[in-house]
Amino acid sequence: MDELTWIQLVVLALASFRLTHLIVYDDITWPLRAPFMTVTYVPQDNGTVIRQVDIRGTGFRHWMGTLLSCHWCTGIWCAAFLTALYWYVPASFPLLLMLAVAAIAALIEQFVLNRL
Repeated sequence: MDELTWIQLVVLALASFRLTHLIVYDDITWPLRAPFMTVTYVPQDNGTVIRQVDIRGTGFRHWMGTLLSCHWCTGIWCAAFLTALYWYVPASFPLLLMLAVAAIAALIEQFVLNRL
């Protein structure tokens, strides 16, 4: 295998971050997560809201719910998938780049929101 440049590593890392966030947190992928968990938002006395995840079922269903509710767990699978995609399907680089750009945009948006 060829050596990985630092820019390729950064693209892969950002793409993995974005795909993980997309799967675990974004509303658009809720239909993927819904069979495996329920999510409720519990208001706290101090005015904050806590996201409470309850995993459904047993066996495989419970395992998938646990996986899809954990960004660390999902992240390792996303990293493995995207790395394999990068190595074995070189034409996938534009997709990885798109995810990386979306990750940077999300980080900038979060930074701006926290500054306002």
